[in-house]
Amino acid sequence: MILPRYRIAASTIGGAGKGLFLEEPVAAGQVVTAPDAIDRTYRRDEVAARPDLFHACARWFEDRYTLSPDWPDECYINHSFEPTGLWHLGFVFAARDLPAGTEITVDYRHLLPPGEAEDFLDAATGEKIIGLPWAESLASSTRTLGRLLDHGC
Repeated sequence: MILPRYRIAASTIGGAGKGLFLEEPVAAGQVVTAPDAIDRTYRRDEVAARPDLFHACARWFEDRYTLSPDWPDECYINHSFEPTGLWHLGFVFAARDLPAGTEITVDYRHLLPPGEAEDFLDAATGEKIIGLPWAESLASSTRTLGRLLDHGC
């Protein structure tokens, strides 16, 4: 579920198609999206056995993934190495104070299987987007979230 008011429109990221844009300001550390209606997760080998659905998966934790073949609006959150949102255990938090009109992006390295490359390059840098190992992803997002929340106190 997406908590602030938002709209789907053409992305500001070249080649990205559509993006998710805020219709109201969101403070740093505030939840932008939260999981809802997750009926199950899939092991990596289960996802690999369904290549027709690989485009619709995101790593949730360790080697577990969710599938969203119905393409909910959260799927319009695009990638950036300098994201406006922080992906942490299925939640997206505002990575800084975000004014209305901001396109929400996250670092896809947290969503991909470890060592697996996205089939496109980062639009700003031209670099490959390669999934982080689980422990590194969790440690990094936890530290970042801690810093965001410490500044809000």
